[in-house]
Amino acid sequence: MSSERTRQLSRRPHALRTTRRLLPMHLLLIVIAVLTAFPFYAMVIISLQPGQPIQMPQSLFPTSISFDAFADTLSSRNIPRWAVNSAIYSIVSTFFVLLFASMAGYAFAKKRFLGREMIFWVLVAMLMIPYHLTIIPQYILVGDLGGLNTMWGMLVPTLANTSAMFLMRQFIHGIPDELLDAAKIDGAGEFRIYWSIILPQTKPIMATLATFVFLAHWNDFLWPMISQQSAENHVLTVGLNTLQEEQVPLATIMAAAVISFVPTFLVFIFFQRYFVRGVMMSGLK
Repeated sequence: MSSERTRQLSRRPHALRTTRRLLPMHLLLIVIAVLTAFPFYAMVIISLQPGQPIQMPQSLFPTSISFDAFADTLSSRNIPRWAVNSAIYSIVSTFFVLLFASMAGYAFAKKRFLGREMIFWVLVAMLMIPYHLTIIPQYILVGDLGGLNTMWGMLVPTLANTSAMFLMRQFIHGIPDELLDAAKIDGAGEFRIYWSIILPQTKPIMATLATFVFLAHWNDFLWPMISQQSAENHVLTVGLNTLQEEQVPLATIMAAAVISFVPTFLVFIFFQRYFVRGVMMSGLK
């Protein structure tokens, strides 16, 4: 017992030195966290003060709050419709991006066909082209097909995601070929191998990509704004921008922003570990 007690006492000075050494870093992280959370705090607080002049810093510490701005937001004709449009745009795009990326990743990782490497690296090279350079030809092409001011015209250009395909290919490349060979010996076809072997093995990367893709589409602004001119077809990000032009009360705009923020916050909370893993995998690959 005495030796164990001695070891514990000897560890305390080392632990204290480690704590003191890390204290400045912890304080810095706390300051960064507070600065990061401040805009969200201000957004919520302002949304709870409808009809009151905004004065800084007094408005950041209100004496009374009201949920009238949220009631006005939810009773509006356009904002719930915009929320539904955002949900359709994000969920449908996420589903098809994962489907097509997993199929393409499987083909590029495990299949042998003429020009495979060249096609793959041409697709990867397209990632270096700034998105803003392709937005005009994309707009013209969708317009010639009659897709402007339609949901499918907003959805279809977003379904082919080269970054998702690249990550799926890198992940599937690590699946042992012996699993696929054993399935072929048992008489499994290509679709059965893809559905029963490849997809179950890719659940971690699929969850990671689902988080990335959903957040990207829910917060997307440029393409939905360009492709949808009708107010009924707007998504929340575009709709909130139009509210500022219509001189809607600031509390109502902030309430709509809070409602828009909640789904992304919940997705991030539930899939946080996959999100962090995806950042790590993106750096490693």
